[in-house]
Amino acid sequence: MTRTSEPVTTPEARSSRWWYLLLLVPFIAILWVPFYSGSQPTFAGFPFFYWYQFLWILISAVLTAIVYFATREPEGDYLETNGGPSPVEEFK
Repeated sequence: MTRTSEPVTTPEARSSRWWYLLLLVPFIAILWVPFYSGSQPTFAGFPFFYWYQFLWILISAVLTAIVYFATREPEGDYLETNGGPSPVEEFK
């Protein structure tokens, strides 16, 4: 198992790092408790405190999927950038 020890940084790889900032949005929104600590408005009988947090679960899942698809490498690129088989190919 020989791999190059230096990571390959291309302009595309550096620009894709900015996508990870989207993952901070739900973190900050949930940590800002004074914003959603009230009970009004209610939605389907649930106080704002509960449905706001549940809504962020759904938003977080969507944002995580967006970041994943925006930052993943196509399957063929691993071989070209690292010069060897992918980790999956090593176990075949």
